Amino acid sequence: MPFFDRESCYMSCCGKLICNGCRYCLTRKRCPFCNTADPRSDEEIVKRLYERVEKYNDPEAMHLLGSYHRDGELGLPVDRSKAFELFQRASELGSAAAHYQIGVRYLKGDGIEMDKTKAVYHWQIAAMMGHMASRNNLACIEWKDNRNYHRAMKHYMIVAKCGYKDSLHNVKECFKGGLVTKEEFEETLRGYQDALEETKSEQRDRAAAIIQSGQSE
Repeated sequence: MPFFDRESCYMSCCGKLICNGCRYCLTRKRCPFCNTADPRSDEEIVKRLYERVEKYNDPEAMHLLGSYHRDGELGLPVDRSKAFELFQRASELGSAAAHYQIGVRYLKGDGIEMDKTKAVYHWQIAAMMGHMASRNNLACIEWKDNRNYHRAMKHYMIVAKCGYKDSLHNVKECFKGGLVTKEEFEETLRGYQDALEETKSEQRDRAAAIIQSGQSE
């Protein structure tokens, strides 16, 4: 399975995750796990997600609904309070992505009082659960706010080894500036290349191109 949320798809019928490459190469418009027909409308997706929340207390369904309420997607009205409530419920049930979103809301003061300490707290939890975007944000905080460059580089190197391009760029720039040794940079670069190789496939590349262009099949 790919390392990042954007590279996988949540099946609202059964709550399973499937990588985008596998999803887009399927010829039958049915779930490969439970054989349920794909939803035909945004309303049906929302209905299935709420069913997952009500029947199974599904944290990923809560996280997705929170995102849709936050941005007013799939026909849902923009409701930041509802979004935050859903993110909180999902985080309490162990959703790293929800912890990440809560951190972003606290950092921006988006519908709630701005609180950088709470933002960092939630990103730390998510990072320990393997959420790379949260760890990257921690690195940015350490670098820009705390001036703890050594700790920031530790975060950046961990994330880069999981295939996160922006973090690799930061490690490279610090290597040029003498903050990272040649051995550390080479180790990070090898990890980055290995991560890309492990998740590389023609189907995933095709899926990424389709998603980026906004096309649908």
